[in-house]
Amino acid sequence: MRIGELAKRAGTTTRALRYYEQLGLLPARRAGNGYRAYGEEDVRLLRQIRTLQDFGFGLEETRPFVECLQAGHPHGDSCPASLEVYRKKLSELDECIARLEEVRSRVSEQFARAERERDALAAGAAGEPPQCEWAASAAPDRNTGEW
Repeated sequence: MRIGELAKRAGTTTRALRYYEQLGLLPARRAGNGYRAYGEEDVRLLRQIRTLQDFGFGLEETRPFVECLQAGHPHGDSCPASLEVYRKKLSELDECIARLEEVRSRVSEQFARAERERDALAAGAAGEPPQCEWAASAAPDRNTGEW
């Protein structure tokens, strides 16, 4: 098949295919007429690349999966190098999730504080005395005058 048909079947552009070829991810075979020629194995390679990119893998991270398929394995993640890329990506994702959880916690704390301040200001504007949890313990007892 020619490059246009491969691009259509793989859900990408001919420009992307040329770029993958330039990076060595897609083999460049030429027909007798000089046109690029591709087969079903190239569709499999591109589907593997696209799936990994959809998961957030960079093009270089797809290389071990592509090489695994090119070596004749039924799946791009059948090889040790591919498994190592998975392992590394999972570690990166775990770190990212931990950072996001920390940021979420801090934003949640800021949000709660801002709501409390807004409520206190609204209560003050309505003529109500501000409600402070510490105020009762910071004033002298009304009956005895003692702190």
